[in-house]
Amino acid sequence: MRNSYSLVRLLVCYTLCVFFLGYAFFGTLTIKHKTKPTFTDIFSNSAQNEQKNEEKEEISSQNSTVSSQNTSSKEKTESKKEESKQVSAEAIKGKVITRYISPYKASASYDGVYLKNSTGVKVDIKSLLNKNLSFKIKQNNEPQVLIMHTHTTESFMMEDKDYYTEEYKSRTTDNNKNMAKVGSIIAQKLNENGIKTIHDKTKHDYPEYTGSYGRAAKTITSYLKKYPSIKIVLDLHRDAVTADDGKAKLVTTINGKKAAQVMLVMGSQTGSITGHPNWKENLSLAFKLQNTIEKKYPTLARPVMLASKKYNQSLSKGSLLIEFGTDVNTLDEACYSAELVGNSLVSLLKTLK
Repeated sequence: MRNSYSLVRLLVCYTLCVFFLGYAFFGTLTIKHKTKPTFTDIFSNSAQNEQKNEEKEEISSQNSTVSSQNTSSKEKTESKKEESKQVSAEAIKGKVITRYISPYKASASYDGVYLKNSTGVKVDIKSLLNKNLSFKIKQNNEPQVLIMHTHTTESFMMEDKDYYTEEYKSRTTDNNKNMAKVGSIIAQKLNENGIKTIHDKTKHDYPEYTGSYGRAAKTITSYLKKYPSIKIVLDLHRDAVTADDGKAKLVTTINGKKAAQVMLVMGSQTGSITGHPNWKENLSLAFKLQNTIEKKYPTLARPVMLASKKYNQSLSKGSLLIEFGTDVNTLDEACYSAELVGNSLVSLLKTLK
């Protein structure tokens, strides 16, 4: 009986030992070499992967949105630039072309005097340049010079640009921007140097352009009657020169600074023109002034232009019409030229004593 009991106990112990040894061996092997995921693993991994995918999609969506916003912003910027270009292109009316008219190519010249003669009448430049004028300039309290403007509202550009727009107007009633400004500079130069000068700023071309010379003639006659001491009448203008696809500004450089080229425009009793018997006296004065300008400031003056016109120069033996630049020269360029012409006039008139 006892032997049987001991045998049972032995078998039970053996069985338990085998069970625990097997569990220990196969359990560890399963843990170390598990290849098939459990349901929990599948669920967990799926959830994690789904979350990662959602995060990737969200990031991708955000990147796409940012990219879309950047693209949209760029497109708007480019669109504005393009629109600006189109507006600018539409606003531009023409080009401003810088040119220099050389006096040295004139068909007739002598000793710093250059002439463009459109009258067909031969002119002896040497004789007129050396001719003694019939009047003298006195440095006293009596007016010697009258400065006026037949076309007072002629103006200039305010900025140095290579184009002009529809908004630009070549005339203004603002005396700080039109020919009155140029006249003021020359008048000041003459007065400061003891040559008494009157500057009339009447706008003969405003509000109506037609008839400007007729109205200007009345002004000149009135001053000559009131002040018989006036010897010289300066009618200051601004030219206009067309060019391919736009307009030309006439520029030279004097002492390192841009200056609008100037031109003396003289009338004559030629062709069908009558009532201007003293035109050569005026032309003689013009030659003397151009000679002075050329010696002091070479290249500033264009050739003197002689035409079959009067330009009210028949009213005085000392009448000159001077053009300062063109409508696309800047006001600064024209004002600088006024200083140079003023200096030249002072030099010349002080010799006419």
